[in-house]
Amino acid sequence: MVFPELLVILAEWVLYRLLANSCYRAARKLRGYGFQLKNLLNLSKPQPLNNSSHHQHQQQNQQSQHLQDSLNPLFPSITKYQEPPDRNRACSVSSDHHHHHHTLVCDIDGVLLRQHSSKHFHTFFPYFMLVAFEGGSIIRAILLLLSCSFLWALPQETKLKIISFITFSGLRVKDMDNVSRSVLPKFFLENLNLQVYDIWARTSYSKVVFTSLPQVIVERFLREHLNADDVVGTKLQEIEVLGRKFYTGLASGSGFVVKHKSAKDYFLDNNNKKPSIGIGSSSSSQDHIFISICKEAYLWNEEESMNKNNTLPRERYPKPLIFHDGRLAFLPTPFATLAMFIWLPIGFVLSVFRISVGVLLPYHVANFLASLSGVRITFKSHNLYNGPPEKGKSGVLYVCNHRTLLDPVFLTTSLGKPLTAVTYSLSKFSELIAPLKTVSLKRDRKKDGEAMQRLLSKGDLVVCPEGTTCREPYLLRFSPLFAELTEDIVPVAVDARVSMFYGTTASGLKCLDPIFFLMNPRPVYCLEILKKLPKEMTCAGGKSSFEVANFIQGELARVLGFECTNLTRKDKYLVLAGNEGIVR
Repeated sequence: MVFPELLVILAEWVLYRLLANSCYRAARKLRGYGFQLKNLLNLSKPQPLNNSSHHQHQQQNQQSQHLQDSLNPLFPSITKYQEPPDRNRACSVSSDHHHHHHTLVCDIDGVLLRQHSSKHFHTFFPYFMLVAFEGGSIIRAILLLLSCSFLWALPQETKLKIISFITFSGLRVKDMDNVSRSVLPKFFLENLNLQVYDIWARTSYSKVVFTSLPQVIVERFLREHLNADDVVGTKLQEIEVLGRKFYTGLASGSGFVVKHKSAKDYFLDNNNKKPSIGIGSSSSSQDHIFISICKEAYLWNEEESMNKNNTLPRERYPKPLIFHDGRLAFLPTPFATLAMFIWLPIGFVLSVFRISVGVLLPYHVANFLASLSGVRITFKSHNLYNGPPEKGKSGVLYVCNHRTLLDPVFLTTSLGKPLTAVTYSLSKFSELIAPLKTVSLKRDRKKDGEAMQRLLSKGDLVVCPEGTTCREPYLLRFSPLFAELTEDIVPVAVDARVSMFYGTTASGLKCLDPIFFLMNPRPVYCLEILKKLPKEMTCAGGKSSFEVANFIQGELARVLGFECTNLTRKDKYLVLAGNEGIVR
């Protein structure tokens, strides 16, 4: 019985999805071809001798433009959008009047966000995978990936229902909240559609997003980062078990949102007013119906933008992307996710090998074997201090910015001499596998200062005064305690790059950070040891500890091309994990 049903579904897909869509596109182009034939006939007619060449050239340009417009007779391209002449007047009206009379509507799927996944699965598949992997588990992510084997044979609406059920069924509401706050914004910002965002950012109209997607995936980003005034999406059912809330994976209320119906209910039935501007995707027949209720309607055509750089530059992000969480460093499209799962066992074995050679073998041998396994280390030094400190003098204090827990490890192996690293929070597992001595600080200024002073009297010390890692090109505020300990201070600029997994986390298991970093096929570590700090720039030269810390932060930012901030460890963990980042 199953096989005949599959044949029926396949036949339906061929007849109604393939043939119907082909006929629809052909019908849309017939009119364009008719205009093209007419224009060719007109061009073939002999022109009067008294027509000037300038007039002929102008007429040909008009015909060419008319032909281009006729190829898409329903709605103009988004490139034809122009700012309204009464923009200043629109800005001066009251917020209530503005909401009702001047509104921009669009979808996030395929309009505000660029499409990266095949429509045979679902264009929003990568973001469902992020929720399944980061908020759920690896088993849930595998099940979602396996669903791709039959998604191609189903209608778009059915695809959305299936991947929503797999992603959300049994998922804790709290976990989804963490993913929407700390994981998804990074990928949404990197995949914003530049052409649509230009209109979104420039217009002073109220902005309402209608989408069939689960509202919990997109609402926080749209409201907090893009300042959307309202979001209308599919609401999911929730159940409470032993005081904890879970999703059932099913839509609540009237089911999954149908955009044009929801827009009519939102605008026409309530106040009988049409939205001013609507933007849709040229490849979505539903979007054509959706934006038809608007006074002005435009289509974003993916084919027109294929040869253009449609990526939003980092400096134009509506909010700076400083903190984000999650393990995946790539957008998990179906094929990229499949490649990741194939690599996973290989990467784990490779990570164990890299950790073993770093712990058990001499530094120069460990560096050689690490490079053979794919680890790339670039090391540049303007200062080298070797050997223990002279009697009565302290060791050298290496001050690094903090990219991963492996910063002191790569510095030690690159220098080829043992260092002692001080940390604020380090898991027992990370302390066990570290190939150098580590000492945990107590967050007591006096006791921490005394402990670091004792360690400096015995040898060189490495400290990361940011107190926590930062993935993006920003430096957090430097704690000034280190500047009071010695005048022998050497700044070290550190950067780390990955392609598959991040080696840091705020809400996950920190003991797995080194493993995930070393599971990357070709992780990159860049270290540059700067010149020793001049005495006049230290506390011994009359500078305050805050001035020394700020100076070193600025120097490291200059070398790395990063930006300084006043944010701290506490700010990061409160944003990403809702705690102060203490590892117990």
